[in-house]
Amino acid sequence: MIYKVSFAIALCFSLCFDLCIAESYVLDDKVGLGRTFDGIGGLSGGGATSRLLVNYAEPYRSQILDYLFKPNFGASLHILKVEIGGDAQTTDGTEPSHMHYENDENFFRGYEWWLMREAKKRNPNITLIGLPWAFPGWVGHGKNWPYDFPDITASYVVSWVLGAKQYHDLDIGYVGIWNERNFDSKYIKLLRYTLDKSGLERVRIIASDNLWQPITYSLCVDQELADAVDVIGAHYPGTTTVMEALKTQKKLWSSEDYSTFNDEVGGGCWARILNQNYVNGLMTATISWNLVASYYEDLPFGRDGLMTAEEPWTGNYVVESPIWITAHTTQFSQPGWTYLQTVGHLVHGGSYVALTDSKGNLTVVIETMTHDHSVCIRPPLLPFNVTAQNVSFQLKGSFASIKELQVWQSKFDFKTKKPFFFKKLSPLKIYDGSFTLSLDVDEVYTLTTISTGQKGTSSDPPASGPFPKVYKDDFNVANPSFSEAPDFADQTGVFEYYINLTDPGPHVFTLRQVVTQRPVTWATDADQTISIIGDYKWQNLTVMCDVFMETVKTGGVFVAARVDKGGQSVRSAKGVFFWVFADGSYKVTNDLVGKTVLAEGLSGTRAYGWHTLTLTVEGEYATGLLNGYPLWKDAVVLGPKNGWAAIGTHSFELVQFDNFAVEAK
Repeated sequence: MIYKVSFAIALCFSLCFDLCIAESYVLDDKVGLGRTFDGIGGLSGGGATSRLLVNYAEPYRSQILDYLFKPNFGASLHILKVEIGGDAQTTDGTEPSHMHYENDENFFRGYEWWLMREAKKRNPNITLIGLPWAFPGWVGHGKNWPYDFPDITASYVVSWVLGAKQYHDLDIGYVGIWNERNFDSKYIKLLRYTLDKSGLERVRIIASDNLWQPITYSLCVDQELADAVDVIGAHYPGTTTVMEALKTQKKLWSSEDYSTFNDEVGGGCWARILNQNYVNGLMTATISWNLVASYYEDLPFGRDGLMTAEEPWTGNYVVESPIWITAHTTQFSQPGWTYLQTVGHLVHGGSYVALTDSKGNLTVVIETMTHDHSVCIRPPLLPFNVTAQNVSFQLKGSFASIKELQVWQSKFDFKTKKPFFFKKLSPLKIYDGSFTLSLDVDEVYTLTTISTGQKGTSSDPPASGPFPKVYKDDFNVANPSFSEAPDFADQTGVFEYYINLTDPGPHVFTLRQVVTQRPVTWATDADQTISIIGDYKWQNLTVMCDVFMETVKTGGVFVAARVDKGGQSVRSAKGVFFWVFADGSYKVTNDLVGKTVLAEGLSGTRAYGWHTLTLTVEGEYATGLLNGYPLWKDAVVLGPKNGWAAIGTHSFELVQFDNFAVEAK
């Protein structure tokens, strides 16, 4: 009995000793400063991740933008990186190119121009970055590789930068170079030359905007390449870098990171890497893929954004925890500030960073995220331990005279499920140049001399709700604000508003698929073009659309229901596809590639004439009408049981669509 009591006392003493004795850390600028901070950002694109955002009505759209970009309000982002659209599938959809064809230029396609303008409106100092994930087919001259003709590719990218300034008064700060296989040093040098020749010396190059190697080795042995590259960017670096990258003395960025479901574990992932990308890897910027999850959630990587805005039909959006985790850094430090050399890991787990503007201001960010509550989607996270702890910070150098720090706290409470984020606490008094904190696990603290921080609020958004069961669009928009029709999400090809001046009848304003050549892309585009819309849970529905083929004999077009896949998986999409062809035939297939045929026969359809397709799927059977008359019926549907509605074409060809309608039960 005495032994048991003694053991309990000893255990209690041990726990008390661990918690009561504070580990000491020094914050000192006299020993020198670290690297210059370049900012925290979000990525729109790679691909089509902001597709639904533009369709939100006011005031909800502006509220979302405020949470992302407005200083001292929400995430207060320093960087916006966007996709230079390439007409190709690049993860969750396609984004239109400013040059569909070699002799074509249009700097008003898509929504990235608008998004950059809105970001700049809220934060005039925001850094803008453009990166092409893909290219129109003409850039590759028929090959799925953009660098065989580097002068063409460089001119294509530079034209986008010039157009941003000429048509939107947007100054692009950086362009990235990325591909899945390798980088091309000849192209990088030529891009630098083309930028300079075009008066764009201020525009910097990020390379390879993918992996640390082999670009870092090449920079060490090729001086001309080293002169061309300003930033080495890595994707999903796992908070670490390589020695060769450090030897280059270039800026090191995590130029694409996060990509994690934005629940509280996702917020924990973001909190950990924002600190440890610098502590472990000396990376001075971190950019989240993606900026805002504004695409259909059942596409790949659903809700992998800093916040969620996927219901423009209701106006509902959700300010997720990563927004407020971002604010812990962005509201209290700015690009141009400098990290202290005295940063690092806490003895009992977690990390801390400190930044200064060299004018007397200091910001310290501490995170104590545990392993299981901070796992990112990639790369794998090795085990580590974090426990509750007391910490004491000694302020030295120019910080020794600081008397008070503002305090902001976030707590991920996985036990009671009562978390709170970005809460302002009472100021912390500094005595004899030091302060002590009691840290629990899964917390984030900011301690700062900056007093302008604010947790912004807006009126509550409307309640969440499904896509409307009855939906119609006649595309009669004379001067559309965006080139895409609302709520359609292009998965292969590009579907744009079109004015058909040759048709004096009812089909003057239409939607047209405009990509006529397979694009250059790392993802797996389908051989057919397709744009999805609606509710992934739809089972029984009727889809109707007028179609106009523009390719004689070989042209083809479809309407579809229960489409079960998109994004990178679009080639393997199944559903019920009702096709008609310009050779006078029809086909009903259970898949996009057209291998599983449910019905086929003659339709009498031809190019350059309007036809109305109606597809009804009810239970295990499907029926099709052509121009209001039965063409086939009671085809047995093999699956799937649910999915989106869709329109599309047989190949990369010109086809017009009008009077789209869907009615779901």
